[in-house]
Amino acid sequence: MADPVLIAGGGIGGLVTALTLHQIGVPCVVYEKVRELKPLGVGINLQPNAVRELYDLGIGPEVLDRVGVPAREWALVGLNGNDIYAEPRGLEAGYDWPQYAVHRGAFHIALLETFRERAGKDAVRTGHASAAYEQDEDGVTLVMQTEAGEVRARGSLLIGAEGIHSATRAQMHPDQPPIHWGGAVMWRGTTRAAPIRTGSSFVGLGTHRHRMVIYPISAPGADGLATINWIAELVVDKSEGRGESGWFRPVEIAEFAHHFEGFRYDWLDVPDLLSRADIAYENPMIDRDPIPTWVDGRVALLGDAAHAMYPTGSNGASQAVIDARTLGQCLLAQGVGPAALAAYDARLAGPVGQLVLRNRGAGPFGLLNMVDERCGGEFDDIDAVIPPAERDAFMAGYKAAAGFAREALNEAPRMIPEGARV
Repeated sequence: MADPVLIAGGGIGGLVTALTLHQIGVPCVVYEKVRELKPLGVGINLQPNAVRELYDLGIGPEVLDRVGVPAREWALVGLNGNDIYAEPRGLEAGYDWPQYAVHRGAFHIALLETFRERAGKDAVRTGHASAAYEQDEDGVTLVMQTEAGEVRARGSLLIGAEGIHSATRAQMHPDQPPIHWGGAVMWRGTTRAAPIRTGSSFVGLGTHRHRMVIYPISAPGADGLATINWIAELVVDKSEGRGESGWFRPVEIAEFAHHFEGFRYDWLDVPDLLSRADIAYENPMIDRDPIPTWVDGRVALLGDAAHAMYPTGSNGASQAVIDARTLGQCLLAQGVGPAALAAYDARLAGPVGQLVLRNRGAGPFGLLNMVDERCGGEFDDIDAVIPPAERDAFMAGYKAAAGFAREALNEAPRMIPEGARV
């Protein structure tokens, strides 16, 4: 029997990779450093290009409606509460697949349970932290640390999907710069509240240096309330050193709510929303500089290990899904070997590296930068600030770069044909 593909990291990218490999008949094992996978985090968005791939994996509305809600609108709003840009999303925008806003942790656990059901419980081995890899002409060895000491696993390929602190990436690119922090701090949390606008709207409010992002990640209950995901963002003095702080540090609302005291409108009261939060976390908005290649022979990077990016485009998780499906596509075409990884690298490393930089430059929130530069974020008539054609062109450019331009996506063939096997 051929050696399995080894997947270091049991996050969203690693698990979608595992599900894809299982779908096309390639044995694989997932190694995850934590001993028990729990539903961590708050809201994330899954763009239509990623939802299409999940549907093709057999993860459809019966799963996604349980962990989130289809998005209906994406909107940017200026400091005084007036619309800058608004458009329908998902099915209402003419896509053949919806966009979903989901609870990251609940979605992650749904992927885990689905893979274990299909491949067996032993296909995910927790408590195994990747430390290094060794490779030769015939395969690759993953060296890991466990509570019992060092463990080594032999595989045909290694996929490093351990996230922004990837040991696989650090070995592949030992001279990479440190994690990049541009000075923005995010506070993230959820509140049970009535959804605004369409009832399933993604709203960015404020300026590029001082803003809120608000969207529901559940359907309303009998009381009319939904779980509302919110992100409060502020650019601070980088000398404070927050970019070195921990990932998702729990915080008290009082530590940051005062920055958003003025965000009160007849359709939304941000201070009230924050005051009733169930939970709140702080983390710096960080990413990594693009690297020239994601591949070293029989080893490839995927997800945040390859392209940790600012969440300004709401497509970090979506890109991890596309990574996994592109890898599967290349394995089908080239077989399970270095040639498939080289093809995967050629397809994605350059364009996604540019997407990382585009998100660092504010991504679709760049419209807020333009409004701020032209009128300080407050206006009566947005058309007098940025003409409609300019706004539309800006958003079309971002969608094309992020891989979810509507016509191109709707007309594209399946990435992995039904029933295809290596």
